[in-house]
Amino acid sequence: MTESRRAIRTLFDRNRDWAARMRERDPEFFVKLSEQQSPRYLWIGCSDSRVSANEIVDLPPGEMFVHRNIANQVIHTDLNCLSVLQFAVELLKVEHIIVCGHYGCAGVRVAMQGETIGLCDHWLRHLHDLYARHRGEMPPGDADGALDRLCELNVIEQVVNVARSKIVRAAWSSGQPLEVHGWIYDIRDGLLKDLEVSVADAEALERLHAKTFAPVNGPA
Repeated sequence: MTESRRAIRTLFDRNRDWAARMRERDPEFFVKLSEQQSPRYLWIGCSDSRVSANEIVDLPPGEMFVHRNIANQVIHTDLNCLSVLQFAVELLKVEHIIVCGHYGCAGVRVAMQGETIGLCDHWLRHLHDLYARHRGEMPPGDADGALDRLCELNVIEQVVNVARSKIVRAAWSSGQPLEVHGWIYDIRDGLLKDLEVSVADAEALERLHAKTFAPVNGPA
């Protein structure tokens, strides 16, 4: 067996061990899990392999609906993200949408440094624009501090993008309880930080948008 094949085989071995441990803890675990999916949370996070949504908040499978992409972007032309958002809000009736970035994000760093890496440049175009708008408020002579701040600003902008979507606005208009939160994860100590930009209605969104960026011009 080649080393490459052995690495894949290991994953199946680990899966069997994990399934056995779960059944040992709760013999009915997989029976209950297969009967329904009713998560309260939608997590929109980065694809970074070090940032696992359920593990960070110590939730078992079935408790969190998850969408991940490079640099936790919410772009209004991304049908993948919008489909997940619609499914979570309209079908699963989640109560909380969490946009979670992380410090040291490679996608944010690439955008800040203006690097060219190929196809991904198109995906990160929005981050280039975000950095250009806020370059003046970055701590001078502190590259790490500037990166941390841009990671935070990216989360805040994606919270606004989620909340401005027609999907979320329609939920609010119908009286569906739904909150959007912005968090950031620090890989250096494993802790989450609440950026305190949560919004639960259109009025709160407008206040956040006006405070952070510019007046809201209507739903996207």
